Amino acid sequence: MAYRILTQCPVCNAKLTVTKLTCKKCNTVIENDFELSKFSYLTMDQLNFAEVFIKCRGNIKDVEKELGISYPTVRSKIENLIVSLGYAPIKEKSDNSSEVIDKLEKGEITAEQALNLLKK
Repeated sequence: MAYRILTQCPVCNAKLTVTKLTCKKCNTVIENDFELSKFSYLTMDQLNFAEVFIKCRGNIKDVEKELGISYPTVRSKIENLIVSLGYAPIKEKSDNSSEVIDKLEKGEITAEQALNLLKK
């Protein structure tokens, strides 16, 4: 029975490296420092989510249905996955829709200007 490779030191939580590979058929042993994929360091939950996301071809609605979770939860899991893979998180746009509507109601901007501001 094979176990999932450990990627973090149980003592200090540092990333572990693979230093030995063995062939079970002929007993060849290769020793060196081997790199693991970024995906090796993901949790099982993150790997399962990534698999569902890929299977659904990135369609968030399908991911919601398959996992039985809400749109904000899917987005949160995507952000968590992105950060765990070493990429910078996306800065959320500030929602200024209420400000735009206030300006429109006060007559400070036209309907066309409001639409353009909301599209940004």
